[in-house]
Amino acid sequence: MEANGDGARIRPRGDRLPAAARVLAGQGGEARLRRRGDDPGDHAGEWGFDRCEYFHAELDESFPIEDTQAFAAGSDKMVIVAFRGTEPKKIKDWLSDTNTLAAPGPAGKGLVHLGFSRALDSIYPRVRDAVQRFRNDDQSLWFTGHSLGGALAMLASARIFFEDPQLLPDGVYTFGQPRTCDRLLAGPYNEALAARVFRFVNNNDVVPQLPPEPVFHHVDDVRYFDSSGKLHEKITFTAGLTDKFKGFTGDAFAPAADGIRDHMIDRYVELIQKNF
Repeated sequence: MEANGDGARIRPRGDRLPAAARVLAGQGGEARLRRRGDDPGDHAGEWGFDRCEYFHAELDESFPIEDTQAFAAGSDKMVIVAFRGTEPKKIKDWLSDTNTLAAPGPAGKGLVHLGFSRALDSIYPRVRDAVQRFRNDDQSLWFTGHSLGGALAMLASARIFFEDPQLLPDGVYTFGQPRTCDRLLAGPYNEALAARVFRFVNNNDVVPQLPPEPVFHHVDDVRYFDSSGKLHEKITFTAGLTDKFKGFTGDAFAPAADGIRDHMIDRYVELIQKNF
């Protein structure tokens, strides 16, 4: 990635941005998955892919999220795995629980959020098999997702690499991703995927602030959209607080709704298109 001036506008180097934005933002692939029954395979050709597989698993009634959905799409140049998100208020209420349990991380590294682990487990074997089939000529490999889907994209990329180091993802792009794991997984993940992970956060988006610290921790590297919609590669703690307050007070009639508005997938799509 390249930055101009203060880093507010960042341009992609090579094919890194298109691998995520083409499906999630530019082509709206993840957004289509919000409507159950809309098979991404029907649209794969429009996005430049000649193969596509859709994954869906219902979760048991004890789980606050109804199901897990994702798809893998492949071409002669790249393979992309995209995970569907969920409704902002639903995930906010769920992740606010301070009694959230943790599960062992991939290859025994650290701990991960139990709910995310169970959601990924429900489809991961099929995702892994599709990646292995589609990646038949050393194509580049990408993971992406919004909200819950961002957490699953991060965990899937960790699992596929730590269980098979020959499958090192070329890029992981998440949007509004919650904290997903502890430091004992975040550390090795950041080292293994250095300069390959881009965790986009929009101003006061409430979901990246959950689940509560210190058990759960974010992975690198954050890319921050400020209250005016400009993208920053880096922002100081003080500048971030000032900007978050500016965003919070931007709507005098509904300041408390700012965290939900900033999480919406349509807003991330708009910001990606504005900055790239």
